[in-house]
Amino acid sequence: MTTTRTLLLLCLLALTAPAGANLPQAPDPELRAALLQAVESSDSFQDRFAAEVWLTDMNRRLERRVPDHEERLTILKAVHYEASRADLPPELVLALIEVESNFDRFAISSAGARGLMQVMPFWLEEIGRPDDDLFDIETNLRFGCTILRHYLDRERGDRVRALARYNGSLGQTWYPQRVFTALSKRWFMQ
Repeated sequence: MTTTRTLLLLCLLALTAPAGANLPQAPDPELRAALLQAVESSDSFQDRFAAEVWLTDMNRRLERRVPDHEERLTILKAVHYEASRADLPPELVLALIEVESNFDRFAISSAGARGLMQVMPFWLEEIGRPDDDLFDIETNLRFGCTILRHYLDRERGDRVRALARYNGSLGQTWYPQRVFTALSKRWFMQ
């Protein structure tokens, strides 16, 4: 659990750094507080029918990328739960994960970001949870969704700017466009 915190903190520091920066900047204290609150808090579907419809639909779409049925359902349930907890559309989170890691829960970027949502590990130390594991699906999604929510709030709902902040490319649109393309082609609600 503490390793997950460390990885999230590092990811968040990298996310707050300008694109191309070699050294992380001091972390945003508001984002630090939001992450700490998210980690400290412990069913997102309104009813069983809604759960069955969403999970069945998204399970079919994710099958090519995550062949293991159990892992696929774990990812989908956790995405829905954490996205709903952070007041994010679960489909947007799925699109972001596709772009960030292509659903590889063990992905590590060249900058050191970890897991499905490519969270920087420095955040784990920053919020005092160095033993948390960013390769743990639920932990990674909790951190990633909290970070995205923070950036959406900071950018007053502007998804382009929030996604660019998430990627560390504020002022550029290539990354948000990749997420929006994945959202419109594969993760839209029918």
